[in-house]
Amino acid sequence: MRMVVMIIFLVLFGLLAILNRHFLTYPHTLNLGFVEYKNLPVGLMLLAAMLIPMLVFYFWASVTKLRAEADTARLLRDMESLRTSLDSQEGSRFQQLQAHLDRQFTEMQSREAGRALPSSASEVASLAAKLDAMKRDLDLQFDQIDDYLKRKLG
Repeated sequence: MRMVVMIIFLVLFGLLAILNRHFLTYPHTLNLGFVEYKNLPVGLMLLAAMLIPMLVFYFWASVTKLRAEADTARLLRDMESLRTSLDSQEGSRFQQLQAHLDRQFTEMQSREAGRALPSSASEVASLAAKLDAMKRDLDLQFDQIDDYLKRKLG
């Protein structure tokens, strides 16, 4: 977009210069206070002076865009590291859950021989309730992470 605007301005300046070539090349006297120049094409100097701020603006806008892209790249790198960290934490939580469930099932099987079935059923129900609570907690955390990523990445 900046390039299009710059090309439009250059075309307009070129058209202005072509239409006013006699005025632009007409010799004038330029007095700078401490020195005086005679037979100087002041119109061409003014035209060149208009091009300088335009080029400065173009390069300033380019630097601003590069900084914004660098910030975006840094944010994306941070988000990627956060995602990998959360993935590893999720894996360790699932491993802990699996180990806990294995221990509970082993204890239940060892106690099952000496106990009646109703107490085992209540333990299974309590384990199922704990498992459901852990699943809801993990789902909530995943939803929060998903919402955070959507807000940050747009």
